[in-house]
Amino acid sequence: MKLLYSKTSPYARKVRIIAAEKHITLELQEVVLAEPDNPVPDFNPLGKIPVLIMDDGEPLYDSSVIVDYLEQRTPVAHLLPQDTRMRFQVKRWEALSDGVCDAAVSAMMERRRAENLQDPSWIARQMTKVERGLSRMETDLGDRSFCVGESMTLADIALGCVMAYLNLRYPELDFDKKYPKLAKHYARMMQRPSFQETAPPPV
Repeated sequence: MKLLYSKTSPYARKVRIIAAEKHITLELQEVVLAEPDNPVPDFNPLGKIPVLIMDDGEPLYDSSVIVDYLEQRTPVAHLLPQDTRMRFQVKRWEALSDGVCDAAVSAMMERRRAENLQDPSWIARQMTKVERGLSRMETDLGDRSFCVGESMTLADIALGCVMAYLNLRYPELDFDKKYPKLAKHYARMMQRPSFQETAPPPV
């Protein structure tokens, strides 16, 4: 199986961590979405990464679909609980983490436009979503070591990926002071080889 990805994509990182934790080997093809010969639209009409190209050539997207597929590929290191209620709690954490990422990416793309073309109100709306999402996750996590249950799940991986992206793109958010429980959780996740090996490069 081949994964089309970029090193800074939090969504692709989530897939790479899942694969590492479950000992699934993926062929990695790094892509640059802005390049004219970028192959992603040939496999995902939305032009987004990650895309998993399965052995028979059929593509899977988006990251939530890919991780569900990888989870069912092997029983090694179950990252989605078998209990239905806990499973949907994990998927809710994933949805909120991905939603915070969506808003943060949207704001970053707007900031990259020429200053006279930027819409400050749009950026503010997106960053409000980010801060609301982080506040909710800070409250929901509380003093627990893991988001759901007593071991690492997809919820912890999704949360770790969004925290890494925000640390990379929005260092001014000052997580240690504003969201100390999330910061502590991320520091704990970064002790795992799967997180260390997929860490985004500094920009």
